[in-house]
Parts: sequence; structure tokens; C-alpha cells
Amino acid sequence: MLADKDRIFTNIYGWDWPGLKAAQARGVWNGTKDIMAKGQDWIIEEVKTSGLRGRGGAGFPTGMKWSFMPKESKDGRPNYLVINADESEPGTCKDRDIIRHEPHRLIEGALLASYAMRAHACYIYIRGEFMREAEALQNAIDEAYEAKLVGKNACGSGWDFDIYVHRGAGAYICGEETALLNSLEGKKGMPRNKPPFPAGAGLYACPTTVNNVETIAVVPEIVKRGGSWFAGFGREKNSGTKLFCISGHVNTPCNVEEAMSVPLKEIIEKHGGGVRGGWDNLLAVIPGGSSTRLLPKEICDTVLMDFDALREQNSGLGTAAIIVMDKSTDIVYAIARLARFYWHESCGQCTPCREGTGWLYRIMQRMVRGEARLDEIDMLLDIGHQMEGHAICAHADASAWPIQGLINHFRPELERRIKEYRSKLVA
Repeated sequence: MLADKDRIFTNIYGWDWPGLKAAQARGVWNGTKDIMAKGQDWIIEEVKTSGLRGRGGAGFPTGMKWSFMPKESKDGRPNYLVINADESEPGTCKDRDIIRHEPHRLIEGALLASYAMRAHACYIYIRGEFMREAEALQNAIDEAYEAKLVGKNACGSGWDFDIYVHRGAGAYICGEETALLNSLEGKKGMPRNKPPFPAGAGLYACPTTVNNVETIAVVPEIVKRGGSWFAGFGREKNSGTKLFCISGHVNTPCNVEEAMSVPLKEIIEKHGGGVRGGWDNLLAVIPGGSSTRLLPKEICDTVLMDFDALREQNSGLGTAAIIVMDKSTDIVYAIARLARFYWHESCGQCTPCREGTGWLYRIMQRMVRGEARLDEIDMLLDIGHQMEGHAICAHADASAWPIQGLINHFRPELERRIKEYRSKLVA
């Protein structure tokens, strides 16, 4: 388990003040100018050495993503960093606490990341419902400007850097990076076809990198302590520390920072206070936010919380939002409720997603009541497979995965409901 001295987010619970002086006392903005003096390529190499993978769900290597940005502009276009704070995935609440309690850690990370990618401007796109968080973030930015940590000659480094907060309107789809960019430009929040990728033509058709809040917030500690320090946690290709969101049927729901590759059972029992009614009362866990496939208890007994271990179980780490469901859960209704969410949040641009999400939800409504046909169980799988990979973004995939997880592990429960309903009709 992670030792306190190795925790990056030392104020994630808000026990201390989030303001500048308190943040500096916790080591934020300590030696930032010296780090920048080591050069842009040095920062990128340290991030590569750390093995940091994106903490927003996709898990793409961060240092590699940064290296795609052009080092010199051949046509005068500026580079941009955009930070995705549109945290709308059900079960995920880590970025919200970073912004609320550790805003200066995020701002310092934004400066270092922007400098490494030759960007003089950063936009933080924050979820519209995060009213108090947006205020806290803007207050911290104002403090940083007043202290000359950002702005002209940021931290005395000679690098000019501006940072802006942009509030979204509460659309889940704007968590997808190109839909976010469209929204940031004042257009409809709909994903773009790729290529071109944002690194070639992103915000205002300029080279852009979009990173998650947690990804950027851990960068200062990585470059200060060294990439090899961060790489020392977790398994190979799954390195570092990670914020886990534990919710649902546990005794002490919380956000907690732990080393990657920690056993799921261990993190639930140590930090979540255990499953309500004891571990044997566990029915299933959604390990990475609502768009990842659920896992039954027999897998939860031994599975590790990292990208590769969960992929081997046909699920995913996602945002590491652990949703615990005990045996009192109506598992079919729970997944049907998620199906309604994804249907509601589809932007409607792509036919497989626009029509498929509603189709899945309507069948799932009947599954809850047992009114569906047995052959519709396989129909759900078929619809999902036809949606996967046939839309511009991964929303269609995310809509299908929770239902696939339900059928893979709880098919007998679906069949039982249908047979019981049929027997009542006959009687």
C-alpha cells in the first residue's frame, strides 16, 4: 500500500486551505523555475520515463502524446493545452476534489505541461454543474497571476503563459476531446472525425493536446521527484499512483490515492470500509466508471486495479471509479438505468449511436420487468457489437459495454425474469 510520504495529493480531503500560501507550504510551486530551466525536452523525457498514462479513461502514454506536438511552428499557428475537467462519468468524482482542494497543483502542472509543449495558453474546460469548483479554480488562478507565477514571465522563467477557465453546459459528450474542442469554440458539442488529430489541428485548427485534470496535476511531482520514482509504483506499463473513487454499497465511500495495481478487494476493504454486510455480500463491482463492464464477486476476489489486469478480464480501469453493488442490488435495473443515461447523453450525430442507445434502453426496460423474449438477450449483444467501432467517438461503445458485462456474468438472472413473467401469463 502507498506510504503517506509518496502521496501526491496531500490535501485531497480538504483538511488544509486550498489557497496559495497553504499550497506552497505543501510543496506546490517549489522549484518550478528551476524545473523549467532544465528545458522542454527534459520535462517530456521525464514524463515518458515515469510511464504516466492518461488518467481520463483512455490510458494513452502521456509523454508520447506530448511528443506529437510540433516543436516549431512553420505557419505561425500557436500550440494549445486544453485540460478536460468535464467530469461527467457516473461514479467518477476525483477531478472535482482536485479542483476544489488542490487547484494550485493543477495550475502548476498546466504551466509545466504547456511549457514542455511550447504552448503559451491553456484552457480548462470545466463541467457546468461544478459552480463552486469553478469559483475555487478561478480564485487560485487569480492568486497565481498576482504572485507572477503565471502570466508574463511566469515564475521568472522568461516564458509567457496564460490560463483560462471555460465553463461547459453539462453535456456528457463534451468529455470526448474533440467534442470538447468544438464546444470551446462555441459550436455544438459533437465529436469530430479523426484524422486530423488534435495535435495536428485541434483548437482553432491549431496544434492542441487535451489532457485530463489528474494527468496534469501529477506532472509537477513527477518532474521534481523524477520519472523513475513514479515508475516505481505498480506493474510495468501500469505505473504510478492513482486516485480511486469508491462509491456504492461500502461503509466509507471516498476518494483515495493508491499505487497502481493494488488488489480491488484490498482497496475496497482498507479504504472503503468493506462491502456493506461483509465481502461475501458482494454481488458485483463496476471497476472504472459506468462505461466499463461489471465484474462478479469471483473475479473481484483477486483482480488488480490497473489497465492490463482489468482488460484481461474484459473490463477496464477507465477513470478508476469503483462502484460497489451488494446482493440487495437489482442488477438488471441498475444496468438499465445506465442504458438510459447513455441514450439521453448521445449527441445524435452518428446513426448507430443515436438509434442504438435508444434501442438498447427500450429492450432493457422490458428486461427489468421480464417482458422481453429470451432471444432478445442475444439481440442486445448483437446491437452492441454493431454499435462498437461504428461511430465517430466511443460513446456508442460505452453504451454497449455495461449491457455486455451484465449478459456475460448475469445471463441466468435475465433468463429467470423472462421465464417467471411468462409463467405468470400462462397461469
